[in-house]
Amino acid sequence: MSNDYSNGSAGGNIQELSLLSNKVLVVAYLSSMGHYSLKRCRLCYIKIKRCLDIFHGIRSVWILRLTLLSCALLFMLVMGFFTHPFEKNYYTEFSYPINEDVQPYIQQLKAGEQPSLEPLNTFHYNYMKPCNDKCRANKEPVLVIMVKSAMQNFENRLAIRETWGKEHHFEDGDILSVFLLGNSSDEQLQTEVDNENLLYNDIVQSDFHDAYDNNTLKTMSGFRWVFDFCPNARYIFFADDDMYVSVRNLLTFLKNPSMYALPGRNLIYRISESRKQIANPNESTTENLAMAVKDLKTNDSSGSHLYAGYVFRSSPLRHWVSKWYVSLEEYPYHLWPPYATAGAYVVSRQALMDLFYASHYTKLFRFDDVFIGLACLKANIEPLHSSHFYFWKKPYSLEGYREVIASHGYGDPKELRFVWNQQKNAGRA
Repeated sequence: MSNDYSNGSAGGNIQELSLLSNKVLVVAYLSSMGHYSLKRCRLCYIKIKRCLDIFHGIRSVWILRLTLLSCALLFMLVMGFFTHPFEKNYYTEFSYPINEDVQPYIQQLKAGEQPSLEPLNTFHYNYMKPCNDKCRANKEPVLVIMVKSAMQNFENRLAIRETWGKEHHFEDGDILSVFLLGNSSDEQLQTEVDNENLLYNDIVQSDFHDAYDNNTLKTMSGFRWVFDFCPNARYIFFADDDMYVSVRNLLTFLKNPSMYALPGRNLIYRISESRKQIANPNESTTENLAMAVKDLKTNDSSGSHLYAGYVFRSSPLRHWVSKWYVSLEEYPYHLWPPYATAGAYVVSRQALMDLFYASHYTKLFRFDDVFIGLACLKANIEPLHSSHFYFWKKPYSLEGYREVIASHGYGDPKELRFVWNQQKNAGRA
């Protein structure tokens, strides 16, 4: 009985319940006055039960509706629907500490003078492993590759050393690589990192806890390291340890960033790509890189303020369950400033220096790419977008990776070696 009534409309059920209730009351009254037999009382009981069934059906409908409404409201709350109306307009209301023009302080720092305003940040790290002799053999490397790596990712680092992070020493300049690490209370893990560095001497380890939320500190430890130990590096390339990178394409990009991958670009490299049938692929790859380094030196633009990668113009994520959740207290605006995704980006020497000084007057933010974007505003540097830096994993094919500079999603060392070696043999890595 209850199912038949609960499936009807709520309005119809209420009307029927009202009629039945009136009948039940009349029957109950007459029975109490002795006018109704026991049989009539049983009928009264049936009608009362029917009234209760209808009541329960109506209650079930409203409980279901209230439950669905509560779930919807909870979902909207978790997803930040009630937060967005309180966001400030980025275009008309934006300001970020320090809330003033920091250019005079940047110029004072560049001149070696005491700034007239005390910096918010200094980024003076205690280097547990400074790797401070990396640039001594070559005072002006063409490219320094800085890989942000988690301490436990030994296999990733080894694969990078054997592929795109391999160092090269040419007459016209060097390509150097270092890995940026934090520290850990795990003594066994630290011992393994110590042994790794004894073998390769390419780890820059600083005294902050190695964790995702400290990626800004890890990035700035790289900026600080270049400033302290390799200030004449022409270009500095930052990447995560789960990236595929074509250094050869990166050097080609740096020669003329705005023209990269356009028809007819850099004919000399197109010619070298046709040399697929060769006796020693390793020699050809080295030749290609040597030509790229020489050509880049001839067309040097490291004095420009280049900061390039896949540039986002996006909104903060306000849903609580996200790894990248940001509260209004942390950042109240509806948009981020433009920034290059942290997985892979490149800066010129001049841009790195200006960003480093500007970061002294930029309130720390836990997302390193957003923090660099905020520092760019202070330093008056506009990020350059290139779609050939892939922040997602671009599906692989031999020809599809012809122009790829970097692609995310290569946490499997075997896959990285396979893809890089195929591209190398095609003259593109």
